Amino acid sequence: MRPVARPTTVPVRLSELVATLSLVSDLGMGRPMERVLRQTVVTLRLAEAAGIAGPIRAAAYYTSLLTWVGCAADTSDLAELFGDETVLYADSHDDDLAGVTMAAFVARHLGVGSSRLRRAGMVGRFLLTGGRAVQQVMQAHCQSASELAGRLDLGDDVCRPLLQAFERWDGRGVPGLVGGEDLAIAMRLVHLADNIEAFYSTGGPAAALEVARDRRGTQFDPALVDRFCERSTEILAGLEDVAAWEEVIALDPRLGAPMDDDQLDRALRAFADFADLKSPQRVGHSRGVAVLAAGAARRMGLSTEDVVLVRRAAWLHDLGMIGVPGAVWAETRPWTVTQRERARTHPYLTERMLARTPALIAVARCAAQHHERLDGSGYPHGLGREALPLTSRVLAAADVAHALREPRPHRPALSADAATAVLRDEVRAGRLDGRAVDAVLAAAGQRVRRATTAPGGLTARETEVLVQVAQGRSNPEIAAALTVSRKTVSAHLEHIYAKLGVSTRTQAALFAMKEGLLGGGGW
Repeated sequence: MRPVARPTTVPVRLSELVATLSLVSDLGMGRPMERVLRQTVVTLRLAEAAGIAGPIRAAAYYTSLLTWVGCAADTSDLAELFGDETVLYADSHDDDLAGVTMAAFVARHLGVGSSRLRRAGMVGRFLLTGGRAVQQVMQAHCQSASELAGRLDLGDDVCRPLLQAFERWDGRGVPGLVGGEDLAIAMRLVHLADNIEAFYSTGGPAAALEVARDRRGTQFDPALVDRFCERSTEILAGLEDVAAWEEVIALDPRLGAPMDDDQLDRALRAFADFADLKSPQRVGHSRGVAVLAAGAARRMGLSTEDVVLVRRAAWLHDLGMIGVPGAVWAETRPWTVTQRERARTHPYLTERMLARTPALIAVARCAAQHHERLDGSGYPHGLGREALPLTSRVLAAADVAHALREPRPHRPALSADAATAVLRDEVRAGRLDGRAVDAVLAAAGQRVRRATTAPGGLTARETEVLVQVAQGRSNPEIAAALTVSRKTVSAHLEHIYAKLGVSTRTQAALFAMKEGLLGGGGW
């Protein structure tokens, strides 16, 4: 057997982690890799041209890197409305989307892939409700990005602009609460830089200048457009060949200050919760796998260093899921060949996104091997027994064990006995390591139960409803599961949202994950 992989002692910088999330955004939105990094380079060049420095420039740096992460992660509702969300995003730069133009854009994409009758019904509901469902999805994405920034300790100067990702200079954005000078400068810079980068990439300097001038005073701050037009040659210089990752890291406003272990672990747990938002039925999965995997690693006598490695790899193992369209993870029927192949890329995407950060290379390698199997039948690389260290074997066993105890769109959760039987079958078939499975099952049997006093001032019943909501269940499904009326569920939800100070299911799910209400797996 290969020796157990060891984590490196190279420090991690927050800029590297946030830049990694920008790569997640690129994948989740179906856009070219490093697009957000190039957008960030343009953002900072615009800031310099406009004489913006100090805290506002720092806020613009992190705002740019995080603006689109919410769009990449919480896509289950988008998939329900639009099918493949990457197609939607691919068209989003083409027009100045406001008012009638925005309504036409949404109507054109609603229900793509559905029957004509269903599409007609969706468009009708959109028009009757003024697009409320679409606006709620957009706002939820902004809120999840802002929540993530808060958990990374980036402060209000970043969290507040992230709530304005879909606002506009002319006040005709979503939710339409701010415009003009009330729109955060950091977001004004990002709005313009985002379109400059997109149009420059496809049409060169002339296209970038044209879109800036055409949308001056509507989507974009006129003063920033003027600065860009005056200094476009300088701002666009070498953009097509720029080493975007290296330049963005070099521009780090925190000057490369390293994170300590506690800060890093808090950030990686935030990444875990963020990745799990991709599919409502997976919320809490990565945290749960981390508890199982770390517990199993300790029982097997692995070093403290390797227990830490396994736990961190478990937090990050499904990060690559964000790069696969939400409709794939929501599919209730057997996957098509195309869907299966897209799903099987997610461990590779995890490794690819994390590989830029030297301190996380060992963690990335372990995380990327959670679907590899001892007999070589796994993916993405078809590695076999001799190529898989003990850390990777433990993570693979923990992931399977936890997933079996969770519901999926195509099946209900398995009972503890049934899940144990499946794990034993995998060992007998030579796919999972027997010692790792034994350790995972032992860890599962001694898990700490959820505290009896619920956080946020919730009652026991409200906590039950919150967990159901976080797992993506509708009000009728919650009512049936808890044997109460739909009216009672609605009343509970009103109380929950009020007590927690949230307004969307995404925010409720993030709260539930942070407080450890999810991820137990039922063992």
